[in-house]
Amino acid sequence: MATNPPPDPKQGLWAFIAYYLRFCRNQRELSGEAVGRIINASKATVSRIENNVERLDATRAILLDKAWDTGGAFAILVWYASIGHDPQWLARYKTFEQRARIIRIFEPLLISGVLQTENYARALLTGGGVPDPEPDVTERLERQGVLDRAFVMVMLSEATLRWPVGSPQIMREQLAHLLKVAERPNVVLHVIPQSFETGAYPGLDGGLKLVTGDDFGEVAYTESIGGGRLVSSPTEVAEYAILFARISAKALPEHRSKDLITKAMEAFSDDDVAQKQSQRNPVRE
Repeated sequence: MATNPPPDPKQGLWAFIAYYLRFCRNQRELSGEAVGRIINASKATVSRIENNVERLDATRAILLDKAWDTGGAFAILVWYASIGHDPQWLARYKTFEQRARIIRIFEPLLISGVLQTENYARALLTGGGVPDPEPDVTERLERQGVLDRAFVMVMLSEATLRWPVGSPQIMREQLAHLLKVAERPNVVLHVIPQSFETGAYPGLDGGLKLVTGDDFGEVAYTESIGGGRLVSSPTEVAEYAILFARISAKALPEHRSKDLITKAMEAFSDDDVAQKQSQRNPVRE
């Protein structure tokens, strides 16, 4: 078992769960290996949970409650921790992303970070009020190395192609980059058309990522204004997988998706954009 000091339980509910697990194990004079047998995990996994590197999920919490007759304390703690906002969730998601074998992404409003060009990312961050976007731009580009390691399936709404971020040139470069990435054998890219036929569909209220890895199973990450939520409970992740499948039913086939991206790219020509602006703002004589 790791000899690191226990996490500070005042840092947050997940830190308290890690602290409390170690406390209960020591109180019962059990080894990490013994606790691992209770929750069907390795000794190393128990150590990671106690050090707040990995998080206790709902299934394992129930096993602890049953074995130790806690009255459901661990399950309740995990439930409360799971529904609350945690500023560390995005950072934790990124660690899963780098170890992923399969990544599935749905974005309703913006091009996904792993597909962004440098100029698009910079314009997006600057427009979002980030005073010094360069560190974030650098990190975002470094994360794109996952495209060389994992199978990636991306679904973008048509709105992500049409919404102008930066200049027309930046958008043309971004959309051309999408077409180039879509040629990779390990990348599948679909677009959900914006039409009355498509109508409303699940997922319009926020982005979704599903990440699968050999050493951690599958996790889901949902995004919303002001934060996100990382989900590791197998039951909840399965629900998000069903949601992703329902969204994908609205998407165009690959070849038609590429055609739509090409049309959106052509619409960002300087002449077309200037003409549309002049139509919206006619010169008054």
